[in-house]
Amino acid sequence: MAVTEVRISIHPAGLNPKDIAEKIKEKFPDQVVDVTEFRDQVSVIVKKDRIVTICKYLHDDPLLSLDHLQDLTAADYLKKKEVRFEVVYNLYSIKYRHKIRIRAQVPENDTKISSVVPIWAGANWHERECFDMFGIIFTGHPDLRRILMPEDWEGYPLRKDYPLKGPEPENDWPGFTEVLKRSKELREFEWEG
Repeated sequence: MAVTEVRISIHPAGLNPKDIAEKIKEKFPDQVVDVTEFRDQVSVIVKKDRIVTICKYLHDDPLLSLDHLQDLTAADYLKKKEVRFEVVYNLYSIKYRHKIRIRAQVPENDTKISSVVPIWAGANWHERECFDMFGIIFTGHPDLRRILMPEDWEGYPLRKDYPLKGPEPENDWPGFTEVLKRSKELREFEWEG
C-alpha cells in the first residue's frame, strides 16, 4: 500500500486580513480612507483613483499573492451625501488561503472607475453585471454592455432609487409587448407531461 504525503502550505508571514490591511495602509497611505471589521470580515475602504495600482500590488506581491477575484459587486448607499456607491472586491490567495475585501468609493456625480480585467480576466462579467445593475462605468473594460437586462432597458434595477415595481406601465420596456406576443404564439409547443 502506497503512502501519499500531503503538504499544507503555511504562509511564511502568517497574514490575517488585519495584517493585509496594514500592508495596504503602509503602501498606499493617501488612498486608504478607513479599515473596518464586521463579523470577522475586514474591509479596506479606498479612493477609486488608484484602484488598479492597489489591486495589481495585491495580486503581484509574492507575500500576498491575492490571485483570485472571488467576487466583484457594488453597494448603493443612497442616503450618503459624499460617496453614494462602493465597488466591492473580494480577493483570495489560492496559495496562502488568506483573503481581504477592498471597497472603492464611487461618488454619484462621477460613477466611473478603472477596470481590473487586465489583472483578473474573470472580472469581465462581474463588471458588466455591476454596470448593468448599478450604472457603474468601468473605464478600460473590453466589452462594457448590459449582461442581464435588454440593451434598450432604462435605469439600473439595483439602485436604491429604482422603483420597487419596475417602470410605470407607460414607461414599460418597449420589447415587453413583443415578448408577451411571442410567448402566446409559442404556447402550442408547451409540454404538459
